[in-house]
Amino acid sequence: MSDSASFMATDGPSKGLAQIALLSSDARLQGRPRLCSDCGLCDSYLQPAMAQACVFVRNQTEALEQRLHGRNRHADDERQFGIFRAQHAARLRRPNPKAQWTGIVTALGARLLELGRVDAVLTTGAAAGTRFQAQPVLARTPAEVLATAGNKPSLSPVLNLLDAVREQGIKRLGFIGTSCQVHALRAIESELNLDHLDVIGIPCSDNVSYPDLVYFLEQVSRSPATIVHYEFMQDFRLWMRHEDGSVEKLNFIDFPMDKLHGVFPSACLSCFDYVNSLSDITVGYMGAELGWQWVLARTANGEELFELLRPDLELGELTSRGDRSKGMPHFIQRLAQPPGAKRPPYLVRQLVALLQRKRGSQGLEFARAIIEMKLLRNLNYLRSKFARFEERVVPYHVYAALEPYNEQYQETFAQPLTPLREK
Repeated sequence: MSDSASFMATDGPSKGLAQIALLSSDARLQGRPRLCSDCGLCDSYLQPAMAQACVFVRNQTEALEQRLHGRNRHADDERQFGIFRAQHAARLRRPNPKAQWTGIVTALGARLLELGRVDAVLTTGAAAGTRFQAQPVLARTPAEVLATAGNKPSLSPVLNLLDAVREQGIKRLGFIGTSCQVHALRAIESELNLDHLDVIGIPCSDNVSYPDLVYFLEQVSRSPATIVHYEFMQDFRLWMRHEDGSVEKLNFIDFPMDKLHGVFPSACLSCFDYVNSLSDITVGYMGAELGWQWVLARTANGEELFELLRPDLELGELTSRGDRSKGMPHFIQRLAQPPGAKRPPYLVRQLVALLQRKRGSQGLEFARAIIEMKLLRNLNYLRSKFARFEERVVPYHVYAALEPYNEQYQETFAQPLTPLREK
């Protein structure tokens, strides 16, 4: 499989940041909310429920947490990580070489089918002839789930396969998806007429349309067509693994932001659930050390899912080092700079990158730092581009998580980090 034919020289991002996430003449996109991540709900029989389910019409995290857990978040790590019962550092003893990490997500999805716990798993694979173009999949066998291994960081209308779930009479469903997809699924869960639902959440930030993904990789890699997997890693670098096994690494501070302005969809820049907090179990990486995956069991169901895979897992230790608060004032100042501002000189960037790796936050403190940066960036973006949406799009916990930075934010942007209704 190769993306080579898809990597043609492109002029730039398909849109500006103030515009709708998906600019297209495609008739199926008509009538969508102005902020749209193309989750697929509007392509299904449940389209009439869009206004009640879409996270970009009204964020229902607070109410959905009450339904799932009988409570809302405690004033501790749950403000950043979401409600959880247990968290682990883990990796498969026998990693899947086709997976982005060790393959926990697809291994768990396959296990659900092997044990007959579900009748099908709704997930995302890659379109034929590509590595990264998302293609929704309704898998009925373990092999079909395992075939979807590997990241597809482009927008995927996976919920459109809820039509197939209904038509095929599926009553026990496994679901692997991103936070906006999971929010919509939870909001309409009672209408699905399912006997059982397992939700495996993938942490998600800044997905893009496939053409913009091609453009992004062209800007950051020496050989975009040979990239097999890529991820923003805990050492403050983008890691890009190529077909020959080599790993290309780019410091975050070296990103050509002047060329990337407009790549990321408005919806993703208005999302506040990086950690997929409404899933039963979240499987990512950023709270763990390099080489490990970060797993949060959120519900009783999620604890069961973890136990199903535990015999195949090697368990490690979760660590936490550094102080994220030291770098946050500098981050807030950078938010105030115009998009595409000139980068510091090369030697300065190399020094900053070295200091980030040597003295920057690591482990769970790294996760807290990245989550808070995303919350700050996205709240500031929403206020600058879609201010009237704030009251219904920003969930309750964001302001509590960001409260320590209120003074610095107010000095920089002349407004406080408090809910719109309290101003």
